[in-house]
Amino acid sequence: MNSGRCAACKYLRRRCPRDCIFSPYFPPTNPHRFSCVHRIFGASNVGKMLQQLPVELRGEAAETLYYEAQCRMENPVYGCVGIITQLHQQINEAERELARAQAQIAFHRHASNAHRPLPQQDQLEVEPSAPEAVTDSSWLDQNEFDVSALMSPLDPAWFL
Repeated sequence: MNSGRCAACKYLRRRCPRDCIFSPYFPPTNPHRFSCVHRIFGASNVGKMLQQLPVELRGEAAETLYYEAQCRMENPVYGCVGIITQLHQQINEAERELARAQAQIAFHRHASNAHRPLPQQDQLEVEPSAPEAVTDSSWLDQNEFDVSALMSPLDPAWFL
């Protein structure tokens, strides 16, 4: 028998058996931990979940159950899904900001390349297999991309 009852057995007001499934994960020094998990998932369900897992995964499962129970108590409607949703929104906003920055860089590179003087015809090295690729200026006009589609003209990030 353990020297003291685990938090789960104290909470459930029962004797703590030697092979108690809860004792390694819900120590008597932290009764709030089991209280949260029990309130959300129930002691029986938690015990069944832990027994179905290999011993090496039970500690992580108990941590996860505790975290999810805390999230559910703080936000009864969404729980940890609310936090995940917020993080996805932050990732999406960062990706949009990155796309705007990349579009601005591409725009400025294109603008700086447009202001450079073109080399003289006799300075061009033309490969015999594709002479029109270098000498035909319509190629640039046909293959430029429109960065205005990537950002709104009223977007404040455009003016930064």
